[in-house]
Amino acid sequence: MIFQPVLNPLLIALLCAPVAVVAAWALVRPPKSAGVPITDRRALAGHRGLWALRLLLVLACFAMLLRPGIPGGATQTLATDTDIVLVVDTTASIVAEDWGDGEPRLDGIRDDVRALVEEYPGARFALITSDAAAQLRMPLTTDTTALMSSLEVLRPEVTSQSRGSSIGIAAPLLSETLASAAESSPDRSRMVFYFGDGEQTVDTPPESFRSSEKYTDSGAVFGYGTAEGGPMRITTGGVSDQGGGYIQYQGADALSVLDESNLEAIADELDVEYARRTADAAPVLPEAPSTTTDYTDSGEVGNVAELYWIAALVILGILGVELTRATVLIAQLRRLRAPRRPDARQGGIS
Repeated sequence: MIFQPVLNPLLIALLCAPVAVVAAWALVRPPKSAGVPITDRRALAGHRGLWALRLLLVLACFAMLLRPGIPGGATQTLATDTDIVLVVDTTASIVAEDWGDGEPRLDGIRDDVRALVEEYPGARFALITSDAAAQLRMPLTTDTTALMSSLEVLRPEVTSQSRGSSIGIAAPLLSETLASAAESSPDRSRMVFYFGDGEQTVDTPPESFRSSEKYTDSGAVFGYGTAEGGPMRITTGGVSDQGGGYIQYQGADALSVLDESNLEAIADELDVEYARRTADAAPVLPEAPSTTTDYTDSGEVGNVAELYWIAALVILGILGVELTRATVLIAQLRRLRAPRRPDARQGGIS
């Protein structure tokens, strides 16, 4: 048996132990009525049974929070033996508000990466971001929950620190990441997905992705934005910049415009397809490369058979008993009517 606690085990113990001690003390302490110990066996049994259930409730909560499970369970699923590298533009323009109904472009990237994860189950994913510099935010991993968490907290570069950027700044890091993957796992296929708007904001030509082509079996370049452009909010690096103003240029909101020619050049260098993305259509994703060996229709992926539901059923049962008991007590109290006030005329002298 293994445990996957939802909180730190010590914290769970600190939360549950005091309540369990109180319930255990109430269970063993002789009950009293008006200061006199109760000796009636039926009343004692009812009292102890009630507190035993409450102690069991605390222990069941403790067990559920620990999330016990049995390793070795299996679920039927597709599995693709592929390494997928995601390159995400995190310059200030990636939050330009021309995605869908005026949402930031970054929201569209998050949605498309989520679709990617669902399309290629079992794949390993790496995340590279690019603004003034390229960073490997997450090395190759099958932990897609961590990948999506990284994207949810991803923020563009701070506006005040922006000095322009090149759309090819991530090319050397991408080539290095793919080369390392090819060396360590030569039998695995490799896919590259580039997400950006193609805006080149420095005077020098963009770096070429051509060196990554030999390592790339498939993938795509996705473009975000419109020809009309969208305004960009000032970013400070905080968790939420929604309340900030917009970047200004010559007294008006600066607009970021999609540059498809630059994105098509990147797609050509990687030898993959380019597609402009819109919020009203799902991304068209390529099939896993034919060199993939483990893309099967009935493969089994190791899993953990969760057991916390047993504790949850115990908790529901005990809560049902407590609710029934409370309902009965309320009904009994309602039957107790207050004594009628005596008629003021009664008892008088006639």
